[in-house]
Amino acid sequence: MAVRIIATGGTFDKEYNEITGELFFTKTHLREILTLGRCKLPVSITPLMMIDSLYMTDKHRAEILRACKKCDEKNLVITHGTDTMEITAKYLGNKIKNKTIVLTGAMIPYKFGASDGIFNLASALSFAQVLPAGVYVAMNGKLFQFDNVIKNKRQGVFETKN
Repeated sequence: MAVRIIATGGTFDKEYNEITGELFFTKTHLREILTLGRCKLPVSITPLMMIDSLYMTDKHRAEILRACKKCDEKNLVITHGTDTMEITAKYLGNKIKNKTIVLTGAMIPYKFGASDGIFNLASALSFAQVLPAGVYVAMNGKLFQFDNVIKNKRQGVFETKN
């Protein structure tokens, strides 16, 4: 079973400019992470956009939707910024019914060296292979339905709404 990963940016792929102190994007780090984790799963990577999810609009979400529908794989992982991940999950969940899509991200950039993104990506890849068609969010070992997830910004964790 092949899995397609669609990279949209977010903290997952940010880097740090040591001179200016700013975070920025250059490219996705997914291939490096998969190699580091000795991933043996057939994975295709689509770098779709590199954007902070705070700046993501429905136009960007429509682009993600098109990419999901266009790819042949039925099992997808989307790396996404955590600030609006639940908005994108809901957007996709109401429009795609025939694929298994798992959104995931990171609170700490991979390039910082102690990122939760590695664990989140591995979890999302596993979930994408075994879950029925639908849209989900996988963060910190937990799985959420697209319409029952929220980011607790005070604690920096994802929770069920109810």
